[in-house]
Amino acid sequence: DYRFIIKTVHHTEHKFMRQILPQYYEFVRDHPNTLLSRIYGLHRIKLPHGRKVHFIVMSNILPPNKDIHAQFDLKGSMLGRELSAELAAKPRACMKDKNWVKMRQRLHLGPAKRRAFVKQLIEDVTLLIRLNIMDYSLLVGVHDLNKGNVAKLRDTTLAMFDPQTTDIQQLNRLTRAHTIRKKVVHTDPVTLDALPLGTVPPLPESMFPELRHSIFYREDGGILSADPNDDPAQFIYYLGVIDILTPYNMVKRTEHFVKAIVHDGSQISAINPRKYGLRFLRFMIHSLEGSEDVLPLLDEFERTTFHEICREHRLF
Repeated sequence: DYRFIIKTVHHTEHKFMRQILPQYYEFVRDHPNTLLSRIYGLHRIKLPHGRKVHFIVMSNILPPNKDIHAQFDLKGSMLGRELSAELAAKPRACMKDKNWVKMRQRLHLGPAKRRAFVKQLIEDVTLLIRLNIMDYSLLVGVHDLNKGNVAKLRDTTLAMFDPQTTDIQQLNRLTRAHTIRKKVVHTDPVTLDALPLGTVPPLPESMFPELRHSIFYREDGGILSADPNDDPAQFIYYLGVIDILTPYNMVKRTEHFVKAIVHDGSQISAINPRKYGLRFLRFMIHSLEGSEDVLPLLDEFERTTFHEICREHRLF
């Protein structure tokens, strides 16, 4: 039903998730409007004679019942953050920061929603900084109400993967594992529009109930754009902070050192979490239409919370 996303992670991310689990769980519990990815499961699979595979199960913030007409992955960094025109023209292409800037994109949230969004994003980023996390991004999915679902983009972008393993139950354990691996390798996903008539699974007609308690997912699964008078506008935005399991460890420190030799260090994706978080917030807030009225929230964050975090870091 497209309710969840399964994402493979490196074993270091798997270990890191276990370390930060108490803080992550308490934060999500106490902040129902958080934009952070909701991670529901942390798993490891090991088939006989095979390597271990670590993966997480998390909520899908993109709707099963709406076409996504534009999609962006925003980090606040410009270096290497552009999708080519050829790739950007494809359905469901996920464009990046430079595409966003060149296309002069803005989030039109209206005064009330804009303020709520910035306040929540500051709280989310504060947690990520304190947990020494960087390299996350804001996923932005845009549904144009004027276009609706006429183009049926979901039929060409969503696919089913079915290796047909129901006929191997009688095999012994080792043979069954080998057969499963072989079937998985030789089975390709099939887009919904290519499935035989009558075999297409029905897509849900509404967004998932577990997200409805958040103000950012209440309006048809997302947040409805608004004009300067807070009246409803043309777009539904689907927003979420994703890829939140990358700590600023020795690998990332080395990456920053090497790239800073030939590039502007302030624009490199791999920078320390304090600089990353502040750059991320500045970019996202300036991406809002009418951002002038929420800039004081950013200034207050820099003077108080951010200053305190930097001072704590120097002490240690």
